[in-house]
Amino acid sequence: MIQRATFHGVHGRMGRRSFLKTIAEAAFVSSTLLLAKPRALLAGQQPATKGAPGTGPAPLGYSIHEIAEQAGLDFLQVSGGNKAKKYIVETTGAGVAFFDYDQDGWLDIFLLNSATLDAPPVGTAPGNKLFHNNRDGTFTDVTEQARLAHTGWGQGVCVGDFNNDGFDDLYVTYWGENLLYRNNGDGTFTEVGRQAHVAGSPQRWSTGCAFVDYDRDGWLDLVVTHYVDFSLSDAKDPGSNPYCTYRGLPVMCGPRGLKSERTMLYRNNRDGTFTDVSRQSGIGAKEGTFGMGVVVADFDNDGWPDIYIASDSTPSVLFMNNQDGTFREEGLLRGVAYSREGREEAGMGVAVGDYDGDGWLDLLKTNFSDESPNLFHNDGKALFTDVAAQAGVNRQTHFVGWGCGFFDPDNDGLLDILYCNGHVYPELDRIHADTAYRQPRVLYRNLGAGLFEDVTAQAGDALTSLGTGRGCAFGDFNNDGSVGVVINNQGGAPSLLQFKQQNAHHWISIKLRGVTSNRSAIGARVRCVAGTLSQIDEVRSGGSYLSQSDLRLHFGLRDQSVIDLLEIHWPSGVVDRMEHVRANQFLHVAEGSTRAAATSTSRAKE
Repeated sequence: MIQRATFHGVHGRMGRRSFLKTIAEAAFVSSTLLLAKPRALLAGQQPATKGAPGTGPAPLGYSIHEIAEQAGLDFLQVSGGNKAKKYIVETTGAGVAFFDYDQDGWLDIFLLNSATLDAPPVGTAPGNKLFHNNRDGTFTDVTEQARLAHTGWGQGVCVGDFNNDGFDDLYVTYWGENLLYRNNGDGTFTEVGRQAHVAGSPQRWSTGCAFVDYDRDGWLDLVVTHYVDFSLSDAKDPGSNPYCTYRGLPVMCGPRGLKSERTMLYRNNRDGTFTDVSRQSGIGAKEGTFGMGVVVADFDNDGWPDIYIASDSTPSVLFMNNQDGTFREEGLLRGVAYSREGREEAGMGVAVGDYDGDGWLDLLKTNFSDESPNLFHNDGKALFTDVAAQAGVNRQTHFVGWGCGFFDPDNDGLLDILYCNGHVYPELDRIHADTAYRQPRVLYRNLGAGLFEDVTAQAGDALTSLGTGRGCAFGDFNNDGSVGVVINNQGGAPSLLQFKQQNAHHWISIKLRGVTSNRSAIGARVRCVAGTLSQIDEVRSGGSYLSQSDLRLHFGLRDQSVIDLLEIHWPSGVVDRMEHVRANQFLHVAEGSTRAAATSTSRAKE
């Protein structure tokens, strides 16, 4: 979280060698990024405008409703003080997960909680909660029955079936010891973090996580990011040094001035345990990062998963898979380490999507106040250009962005962008500044041709109301063919955003099950071709800001009622193809199957 008021002071304390290195890297980044432009813009394509010239933005095609309270999400996220934050640990958490823990075809919700610096009265400590989907728009708290009750400084969550038993498991990161919940398949979980050797150190601060089959052996491995080396015993008080002020206010210290961390990679031993391969894989060799959000995707289309990590106030990193159990870090070389101007940024959340339909996965990264999000366009083979300015997603610079995602709320086949915001300094409420502690969400509509427009105001109170969003996840929680959003708001109740369609656009949702590949099918890529629409996406664990979205893949189809081709590339190398697939349904597809069976969970009509 870069503190702009003291940024020049930071540079003033640099040694000559560090300063010259920074200038050289910035010049290299700027020159590298200018080599490539988005294909749509180079081709001179015009945006697919949705309203007549001069009439303003076209209608959204849906309405957005905040339904968390009526849905029964009785939860209060606690993370230190609400009027002041004494230490950095109070500012970051926490994530949220959409996942179908009981395999009934309906998304359930897992919300992470953090803690307070002062010990609460006995029996009142805030804890995580699991809400079971009642299939009628409401949820029931089943935390105790599921054996998921736990207290502590919760941070992130990711989902994946690590033991290939057909039920998705849950990994939760903490400032402290991490937890691995094995899904027992009967509505309960068993915590096996220490037994599986993935609990980590009780003194370490873990943040993002993602299950990934990095060696494609059919078993899910685990990548975990870490933030800073922090201890209350030697923590500095607000205002105690130049890193602890913001716009003249004494505020919590960090992350600048604190010791950086490394990322860890655990290899699955196929027997319920993992081995730390951070060093030998090359993942743990990268020093000097404050790791936050992590996302896994095949960025160079070579069939092997790569790993991107948003770093706070340090260069973000991109680990490219060498296909031999090792990775090489190439964030700078590939244009995703710095801003377009060559500056370090305070990266928080990360999302992946092919927003322009060119067959290459692009990157979205949210950042701190006085910065805009990065929209890294994949120009081919994982060479990226930050096109946030020309794409129009740099309009908001006063917000601190966290959870984010590409999604298609109007099912028009074009991925839009939503991210949530909230500052880290409640102390801002004491002054009249151009930024504030509580902030709205932001929604950008994809116009086509690589351009977006800010339609937040059109979306109404569900987005413009002020909050302190952190983690957010995307998924069709009521099985109506429209993707919704759940947000974990720091110091407040969660948000559950329902998108109600006002158009006749078609869609399809696909649930994949690996056979030779890992059972969760994480890393599988689907190509969906319907008329002139050609889209790709991958099943992924983690992403957004320390959160987990629906493992089902959702494609908007516009006016196409039949899909010409579904092509599924599994991590094992198997390729399944299906032709003439009916739209407006949920498909379950097993690896190697000759046909896809439609399920009966949909309430939508063609």
